[in-house]
Amino acid sequence: MRRLIYPKLVYLTLPMLCGWMLLAALSVTAQDPQFSQFYAAPLYLNPAFAGSTQQGRVGMNYRNQWPAIDANFTTISAFADFYIEDKNSGVGALLTRDYVGIVGLQSISFALQYAYQLKLTKEWSFRPGVQVGIINRSINFGSLTFGDQFDPSTGTITKGTAEALNTGQSKFFPDISFGGLFFSKKAWLGVAAHHITQPNQSILGSKDNLDMKISVHGGYKIFFRPGMLGSGVFARPRERSIAPVAQYRHQGLSDQMDVGVYYTFEPLIIGTWYRGIPFKSVNGFTNNESVVLLVGLTLKGEKDILNIGYSYDFTISKLGPGSGGAHEFSLVYSWPTRNPRKPPKDKLIIPCPDF
Repeated sequence: MRRLIYPKLVYLTLPMLCGWMLLAALSVTAQDPQFSQFYAAPLYLNPAFAGSTQQGRVGMNYRNQWPAIDANFTTISAFADFYIEDKNSGVGALLTRDYVGIVGLQSISFALQYAYQLKLTKEWSFRPGVQVGIINRSINFGSLTFGDQFDPSTGTITKGTAEALNTGQSKFFPDISFGGLFFSKKAWLGVAAHHITQPNQSILGSKDNLDMKISVHGGYKIFFRPGMLGSGVFARPRERSIAPVAQYRHQGLSDQMDVGVYYTFEPLIIGTWYRGIPFKSVNGFTNNESVVLLVGLTLKGEKDILNIGYSYDFTISKLGPGSGGAHEFSLVYSWPTRNPRKPPKDKLIIPCPDF
């Protein structure tokens, strides 16, 4: 009796379940993916960061969200940027892939960036930036199992909807974003507007505009007496500082905020922050998402720098810790590009954390 009931139950519920999962995934991925280590993904955060180190820089970010459940999200991003000193300009390139495991829904974007550094006063500088890119959004229906593929008497899978849909569909569309960044030796404040044209991202031919994303991010770094590596003429200072930071994002019906602090004791960097807006509810639930813990390592050579970071999101939402939280890794390498025989211009460096 049990063998008969189970296939019928599967047959009745799977069409609804697959449909619900597909709609949920499409709805969620209409929002941009996020990185907990947002300053380790500077070009993704704001195009005004292109060339902000006044060096050459390459980096990679990897995020696996909710790995314990089928509806997990995997995001990987790679970037490179350079500073052109004679032009007071920075240029950058950004490649990002976001993938939803349960439905094979994928977004791949490639963008080029330009930023200009303008000195406002002796204490403050401003960097406007622009990003122009292209996005490909696709879905693989072959990875889904629909109700009409099940034999109601045996529970075996037969040919059906997925085969008729011929694996999947894909769409390309252009994208434009702008950003700006004010900063001094100790403080910074940035604003970015992504997807300002709100392009239609629908794969199935209907209207599904990608909502504009507004991001505001800033912080203040308090420096302490630096430590020293080595001795005598070979001694090099090591940073000791604490930096409270905040970031707010708005996209469509979604609002999110990160508030936390970084403590730098080179070569070690430790950070912790809270993500959510506790005074705002979503569908009757308090908007508490996660608490993030970070550990990072800064390895400095004579001129080049390698930053390695790992963070974990402890889920505090209704989804619970059983989702597996989120694991995130970052790797950023920078090196000088200026001619050593040429004296550097008097320019400020953005003091924000590297993770």
